[in-house]
Amino acid sequence: MNIINHLLLDSAYIDSPNCDDRPDPTDISLIVIHCISLPPGEYDNLYIDQLFCNQLNGDDHPYFKNIFEIKVSAHLLIKRDGACVQYVPFNLRAWHAGVSSYQGRERCNDYSIGIELEGTEQSSYTEIQYRRLAEVIEALLKNYPALSKQRITGHSDIAPGRKTDPGASFEWTKLFDLLV
Repeated sequence: MNIINHLLLDSAYIDSPNCDDRPDPTDISLIVIHCISLPPGEYDNLYIDQLFCNQLNGDDHPYFKNIFEIKVSAHLLIKRDGACVQYVPFNLRAWHAGVSSYQGRERCNDYSIGIELEGTEQSSYTEIQYRRLAEVIEALLKNYPALSKQRITGHSDIAPGRKTDPGASFEWTKLFDLLV
């Protein structure tokens, strides 16, 4: 995989308005792994795209009543079949981490890249998702020198007590074994 102009090649791109400039555009030093499915446990629909683009209809599903007005995004989504959708160029700040802290440094959105895996905290992720995630991380490591394998974490680690994703079913060892 290659990155040109902060966009992942071989990835669909949907422009999310839920982003802004980073305080320091050269400080990209953390990768945060998340999971998402809308409604929870349902896959392969347009609801994630709609949420990240402020187009989710609160009447489409009871679960959406509490989330359709929130302004969130991630840099990238990896679907169950391994397909990637990028919503925010990597040099911009996506709104994925919320109130967060990594190793004592707050505001993780300022310096992190957020990657969503289509799934739930309770479900297993697919083999192709792990392979694609490893490929994406390898490309990010090549393009952003402040990133390293030691600076990959879960949403649950930067927002403990508030977030639980990617969940206990995420196999960290499998991911790190796939990284070169």
